[in-house]
Amino acid sequence: MNQRLVRVLKIPVFLLCFWPLTKLLLEAFSLAGMSLGANPIEELLHRCGLWGLNFLLITLAVTPVSRLTGQIALIRFRRMFGLFAFFYVCLHFLIYAVLDQSFDLPFIVEDILERPYITLGIIALILLIPLAVTSTKGMMRRLGRKWTQLHKLVYLIAILGTWHFYWQVKKDLTEPLIYATILFLLLAYRVFAHWQKKKRAKQQKNSITVST
Repeated sequence: MNQRLVRVLKIPVFLLCFWPLTKLLLEAFSLAGMSLGANPIEELLHRCGLWGLNFLLITLAVTPVSRLTGQIALIRFRRMFGLFAFFYVCLHFLIYAVLDQSFDLPFIVEDILERPYITLGIIALILLIPLAVTSTKGMMRRLGRKWTQLHKLVYLIAILGTWHFYWQVKKDLTEPLIYATILFLLLAYRVFAHWQKKKRAKQQKNSITVST
């Protein structure tokens, strides 16, 4: 995949990333024969949170998919997916704070402190903020190696987000367990890739030592 094709594809991919929100708006206003059902606020809350988690996992999937397929240019989409994860997580929180809790700050603070799954969600949102702020190429150049270290927080954020989803579900745990399995595989791939890299580096070092 060449750079020109990536630039062309970014527009339809961007529009596709907006489709979940577009569909939610159509359902919220009962357009095109769609509706959010009997409890629209709960449905909005759930779907925005789920898409935030979806985009987090998609962001984590970009690197292994690009390496396994040899399509390194796919990395160019990672920033977009990460920002959409932040976008949908922010919507998830705003729906909770404004529509569900009527922006009652004392009650929201109490709710966050007393309900562990909400605490996890808030921590994940707070950790996402510096990643979104430093996602530009300019910040990447300014921070240098610190940028890489900072953005490793995405692994912790994905764990917290999946855990938040798991604790929120009261009955059927099938869906959150599927997300947990996908996250485990994505993290396991990185551990394996890191181990392989260290192994190759050690072998290269040994071969240099022997040759000298």
